[in-house]
Amino acid sequence: MPDNAAAAAARFSIAPMMEWTDRHCRAFHRHLTRHALLYTEMVTTGAVIHGDREHLLGFSGLEHPLACQLGGSDPAEMAEAARIVADFGYDEVNINVGCPSDRVQSGRFGACLMHEPELVAACVAAMKAAVDISVTVKCRIGVDDQDPEEALDRMADAVFDAGADALWVHARKAWLQGLSPKQNRDVPPLDYERVQRLKARFPDRFIGLNGGLQSLDQAEPFLETVDGVMFGRAAYHTPRILGEVDRRLYDGNLPDVSPFEAVRAYTAYMEEQLSRGVKLSHMTRHMLGLFHCQPGARSWRRILTVEAIRPGAGLEVVEKALAAVSPADVTAEAAE
Repeated sequence: MPDNAAAAAARFSIAPMMEWTDRHCRAFHRHLTRHALLYTEMVTTGAVIHGDREHLLGFSGLEHPLACQLGGSDPAEMAEAARIVADFGYDEVNINVGCPSDRVQSGRFGACLMHEPELVAACVAAMKAAVDISVTVKCRIGVDDQDPEEALDRMADAVFDAGADALWVHARKAWLQGLSPKQNRDVPPLDYERVQRLKARFPDRFIGLNGGLQSLDQAEPFLETVDGVMFGRAAYHTPRILGEVDRRLYDGNLPDVSPFEAVRAYTAYMEEQLSRGVKLSHMTRHMLGLFHCQPGARSWRRILTVEAIRPGAGLEVVEKALAAVSPADVTAEAAE
């Protein structure tokens, strides 16, 4: 993988999640971890090429290192979209070969591309020729009745031969028929060993593990056998765990970031966005799980949920919500 910000950060990543990892979510997460690699929601090549690029791709400079995930399968369009992404200043562009939704299948991208590794490789090659930033792929171990041993090897061989800088693997199959996208995140069994076997085949290539990771205690041992771990829903629903990432996975001398410190640091960003007409609720919705299982957590969620949506809501709502949480208890637990 190239020696750049995305490569250095990829030891820990926060997965691309539709309707969740927007620019406000990423800015909030960045105040909990300086080093993790952040991903956008998936954006389609058609939207990037023909749509409102600032709305789709705009981000704050504090979000680096930052990757943009593209959905598409036409090599020329993927290359053009990758150029646009690179010109916006992203550190990495990633190809979605894992999403199982009907909409994605009808557009011939996402998990259905597990059937077409040569096409994915053609996209990688076209994008590598078009940009200098990292070009990576995120896939499943297989789809439907595919043999995960053969399917994942074929995909890895194809994309690495085409020059891919990294392969992130969601360690589940996707069932394109019979399971909803939500069920595809939970029902197919996890097979972490399959990803570890892939890494053993490619000792000099970046292989990252995604799927079902819930805690740093669970994830950290995997870094002995793969190059990176990627958190999805756990990072979103319990973001306080991100406050330990820099110390535990990057530099043991770095202090943890407490939930209170993260909110205080995020305040300046929220103030700036409010001045631009962004609604408070668009930012605070990403913080609802920050004090999960802590004293006052229910009041925190209620205040942000109910009062942040009111017309003219400002930072006083955040202050009120913070006052409902017990700093002493949260700080004491963080120190344990």
